[in-house]
This record gives sequence, structure tokens and C-alpha cells, in this order.
Amino acid sequence: MHTHFMDKLRNYDVSFSGLKNGKHQFKFEIDQSFFQLFDTEQEFTNPRINVDALLEKHTTFLEFEIKIDGIVELICDITNVEFDHPIENEIKVLVKFGEEYDDSDENVITIPSTDHAFNIAQLIYENVMLSIPMKKISPNVSDEDLKILDQFSPKEIEEEEHESDPRWEALKKLKDKN
Repeated sequence: MHTHFMDKLRNYDVSFSGLKNGKHQFKFEIDQSFFQLFDTEQEFTNPRINVDALLEKHTTFLEFEIKIDGIVELICDITNVEFDHPIENEIKVLVKFGEEYDDSDENVITIPSTDHAFNIAQLIYENVMLSIPMKKISPNVSDEDLKILDQFSPKEIEEEEHESDPRWEALKKLKDKN
């Protein structure tokens, strides 16, 4: 089971060892099977996503620019009906070589200097996750529904600060006297 999983992930290896310095482009198409490689709940279904991975190889490090562009199906928070939602996002990552793998810095990933390929599956995954909206509202939702939703949504806290509460004013006066 586990080796099968590794084989599937290997499809997202970008092999850089034989490449000349400069820019190289890799394209991937991902669908539901890609997300099944990750043991997490997804908030979307039926993803149809194109991935453009641009690798710029330098002598001592690699630069990756990973762009995603596609469609996922979301379930509307208001109507509970599925709808297609376009997603687009881009992340840039620097890959440098070191003793061992280290991704504690989100913009710089260190990989062992013995590696010949860099696996971008996790980066693609994160890129997609970052592009899924917090509020999932179908474009077919009526303005009336949106108004109702707005009435029940928590308001920004800033607005409340302007209307000052008389009790706070009284406390402030007491505080100023001391």
C-alpha cells in the first residue's frame, strides 16, 4: 500500500540533476486522485486543475514558481447546492541544498545535497488549499439571500468602537481622576 502511494507521489517529482542552469517548465493536470494521496478532508470535490511549475535552476539553488488554475466544486454555505468555483494561485519557493530535508521556513526548503529531484506534490496541495474561499457562496445565490446572510453575519469589530459605551466613558473619567 505504502509503496504504491510513494509511486503515485513520484509523478510529481521534478528531476533537476540533468538540467542546464536556466528556466524549465513542467506541467501537471490534477484531479480527485491527486487529493486522495493526502490523508485529509477536502472542502471541495471534482477538482480539474492545471499546474504550471516553472523551475529556474541556478548552480547552488533552485527557484520554483508553481501556478495553479482550474475549477473545483464547492457546496454553497447558503443553499447547500454544489457549484463550480474557479481557483487560481501562485507560490514561489526557494530550494537549497543542505545536510537534510528542512521545510521549517515556508519560503525556503532545504533538501539533501544528494537528491536529484524535488517533489512538488505538497506545494501543489498547499497552493490549492490556499485558494479555496472561507465563505463558499454560489454565484446563483439571490441578493435577498445575501442580505439575510449579512444580517446574521458577525460584523467587523471596528464599527463597534466608534459608538462609545457610556459605562466605559464613566470608567475613563474615574481613571483620569487618579
